Amino acid sequence: MAVIEVADLVKKYGTQSVLEGVTFSVEAGEIFGILGPNGAGKTTTVECVEGLRRADSGRISVLGLDPRTAGSELREQIGVQLQHTQLPENIKVWEALDLYASFYAKPRDWRELLEQWGLKDKRNARFGKLSGGQKQRLFIALALVGDPRVAFLDELTTGLDPQARRATWELIKQVRDSGVTVVLVSHFMDEVEELCDRVAVVDRGRVVALDTPAGLVGAEHEMRFTLLTGTAEELPALLGGLPGVSSVEVTGAKTVITGRGDFASAVTSQLARHNLLVSDLRIDKRTLDDAFLALTGRTFS
Repeated sequence: MAVIEVADLVKKYGTQSVLEGVTFSVEAGEIFGILGPNGAGKTTTVECVEGLRRADSGRISVLGLDPRTAGSELREQIGVQLQHTQLPENIKVWEALDLYASFYAKPRDWRELLEQWGLKDKRNARFGKLSGGQKQRLFIALALVGDPRVAFLDELTTGLDPQARRATWELIKQVRDSGVTVVLVSHFMDEVEELCDRVAVVDRGRVVALDTPAGLVGAEHEMRFTLLTGTAEELPALLGGLPGVSSVEVTGAKTVITGRGDFASAVTSQLARHNLLVSDLRIDKRTLDDAFLALTGRTFS
């Protein structure tokens, strides 16, 4: 069942068009990613869905509510971690949670959130003294203190070191496992690939693709090697008909084979049967970056 439905969303600032007909839906219980480079329109899209910005046209439904006309009712059911979140340097962790809890009619017990998100020992620590990872855990706790059905997390791991990023990923999975639908905005390919059940790729204010990460990447891989013995020209006929092989391209002594499934095992077995020796063999998996380039004609930056 869709908990979020967005159709033909348009947003302009003067003559500059930021969103040009954005359309997608989010199913209950999934981590839904909105992926795109900086300036693609990701944050504007989410802020319209949250009710923080008003779209010029289009239709939005969140938990059956229109954020433009039922904002107060909707805010009781969603949690939001903004792209640029900041708290006073001297506010204590418990004070921030207590303050945010006061914004809701039926909040969660923030003391439970302290325990759940590993902040119990930092209860009396001031925000300015927290590490980057601790601040992110606090921001997640603040987004959940209202006991939301949907949580919006925008660029949650920007600026974190690799260890803190992976720790934050585990927290996001825990949010989903607790029954909360998560909308994750990111420009990190690895983050989306690790976390998201489905992802909308946004570029220049449009959704250019919507699929699972695996569906966007595709199932094909490339196998590359340099032939040391034999004649390279014979390889297309020798390897082209093997199970899973889609194409064989030969340039001099270098060969690139594209295929699906376990085609590499079939290729190496065939080479061995014909006593053909190779070097520099590697298998390259297509990435989300490759998919983005194919979809938009430009690199992800």
